[in-house]
Amino acid sequence: MSTKEHQLKALIAKGEGLDIEFKACRDQLPKSVYETLCAFLNRHGGALLLGVLDDGVIQGIAPDAAAQIRKDFVTAINNPQKISPPTYLAVDEVTVGSKPLLHIYVPESSQVHRCNGRIYDRNEDGDFDITDNTALVAALYQRKQATYSENRIFPHLGLDDLDRDLIAKCRKTATIRWEDHPWKDLDDLELLKSAQLHQTSPDSGASGITLAGILLLGKQLPLLNTLPHHRTDLILRKVNLDRYDDRDFVDVNLVESYERMMAFIHKHLPDPFYLEGTMSISIRDAIFREVASNLLIHREYTNAFPAKLIIEYGQVRTENSSRPHGFGRLDPETFTPFPKNPVIAKFFRQIGRADELGSGMRKMMKYSRAYGGSDPELVEGDVFRIVIKVPEFSEKKASETRQVSGKHPASTGQVTGQVTGQVTGQVTGQVTGQVINLLKVTQGEQSRNALMEAMGLKGRDNFEKLYLRPALEAELLEMTIPDKPNSRLQKYRLTEKGKAIVENQQ
Repeated sequence: MSTKEHQLKALIAKGEGLDIEFKACRDQLPKSVYETLCAFLNRHGGALLLGVLDDGVIQGIAPDAAAQIRKDFVTAINNPQKISPPTYLAVDEVTVGSKPLLHIYVPESSQVHRCNGRIYDRNEDGDFDITDNTALVAALYQRKQATYSENRIFPHLGLDDLDRDLIAKCRKTATIRWEDHPWKDLDDLELLKSAQLHQTSPDSGASGITLAGILLLGKQLPLLNTLPHHRTDLILRKVNLDRYDDRDFVDVNLVESYERMMAFIHKHLPDPFYLEGTMSISIRDAIFREVASNLLIHREYTNAFPAKLIIEYGQVRTENSSRPHGFGRLDPETFTPFPKNPVIAKFFRQIGRADELGSGMRKMMKYSRAYGGSDPELVEGDVFRIVIKVPEFSEKKASETRQVSGKHPASTGQVTGQVTGQVTGQVTGQVTGQVINLLKVTQGEQSRNALMEAMGLKGRDNFEKLYLRPALEAELLEMTIPDKPNSRLQKYRLTEKGKAIVENQQ
């Protein structure tokens, strides 16, 4: 019996309660599932099991209906007419006793949600509609704002305190990723309200930019005036152990902080050649994309403890202040993720800087073993810590591994059967992290300038050298006018090979 199946059996044995709900779901979704979802979001979260009767009997979902039920659920929770504001949840299909079930983990939200225009809350007896009870609704809003500091409203902050160019860039990125994204036709203030970055207090009626808004999109001076202790310290410490070999003191907004963190990672960590199936991918970027987003998203920003990412010999350590929901070392295979700042997390997902809750952790687990030879270490407490083992390649070892294919010297962290050519990331045919990022933003046919804008890049020469040319040479992108490469009408599109790599990154 798998660990997941054992966990679900134990969950079912507990029976329904404040944070557990069963729904019979043979061949279609029951309408009440959305009311329960809304109530879980508004209360303390919970587990929703589809395919289990109220008394705990496992009925299962019709095998030929599971895929459609899953699709219908995901479509509905992304529809603001059904759930407002929309939410993003992972749906796991699990077989228990040979019967397929859908397991949906619903985290507590920092927002007050409505289902079909009504507000639902949760108690031991189930879901109840509190829309017309003004005292209960007011208490719900107050609890959300008290629990999640990211919702704190700053009435003195306005649009001029935010980087309007960065807002435009984020809108562009989101609409490139999803053509019909709701931000597409919204002005800046409407976008902020849609993303819950501009709110109105139910008590005072005061409106303004939230802490999440100034953190995500703020200009540096207004951000530091609002949160003077805000910073992320990036440190390379391998030779000079008393001080550092390189350092970046990052005190800008979170969108720009993410880019600075990934640039520091690219500068100082190897990107060994790795094949997944027949495609080469950057497991370094897959791992540290999750590490970087975790360091920024799941931080308690009212705490002055400085966040750190420290690259040492053979490992990377991160530290950030937290509001713990437990203490001690976590088992990445079994722990339940809890969003510390759901609004910030949701914004990061919109612009492709984070995965759905839980899926990024699974990727980090999967690739860390291949990258550094062991599982990541996660320790929860007032300070949340992550330790990732990384490979170290000296010039001598790099020379040796150029002649190796299909071997696994454990001391190097080399991936079995994956190392061919140079291990410095310059292997012919390797798909670098830069190229993968270019492929991800390529939608349909786009000009060079449109691709650079989507990636937030300004240096034409660097874009040509590091992104466009390698993608063309690897036949991941192709020209729309190949016989006139310098045509002013030239555009670029994904090849089938490029599309396959993008799909593999989802």
